[in-house]
Amino acid sequence: MTKVTTGATMSLDGYIADASHGGFEYLFQWYENGDVETPTADPELTFRTSATSARHLRALTERTGALVVGRRLFDITSGWGGRHPLDVPVVVVTHSVPEGWAPENDSFVFVTDGIESAIARAKAIAGDKEVGVNGGTIAAQVVEAGLLDEVHVDLVPVLLGAGIPLFADLKIAPLQLDGPFSVVEGDGVTHLAYRVRPAA
Repeated sequence: MTKVTTGATMSLDGYIADASHGGFEYLFQWYENGDVETPTADPELTFRTSATSARHLRALTERTGALVVGRRLFDITSGWGGRHPLDVPVVVVTHSVPEGWAPENDSFVFVTDGIESAIARAKAIAGDKEVGVNGGTIAAQVVEAGLLDEVHVDLVPVLLGAGIPLFADLKIAPLQLDGPFSVVEGDGVTHLAYRVRPAA
């Protein structure tokens, strides 16, 4: 069975701020605070983290077979220049295929008929590997549909005071998680993993 997981780097007060909120740069300092290099599919993007965080990032890359993201993230990143840094196919949940893009290619699949269809398509692409889901609105839709297995958090020691919550506008709250089943202490970040409890 292919697991569906969501993950995000977030502040101690629970925000995964975007660039329009102050303090965004603090969330990702751990990507550049060490001397162990972890290359990505983007030749201009190499992470330099602690050895512990490098092992964590490599394990994440090895177990991920596909990603599901929303149209907003796809647009903000300009489609990551044509290929996601994890070098896996990305299923984009959208109302319409962006102008100039094919509905499907080796890097992106645009799904216009909802989150359930997007997750099913991503699972087919991922095979035995995991499907990763970005945080925010998409993560909330996946957990509300009962399709999320795990929540992974990279917890950074900063208080932002504002931003986007990991599970924005969750309609089925409160939702209890089991764990953490994994705690990895990096430098300037703690990597946590929880299991989503099945619906009663």
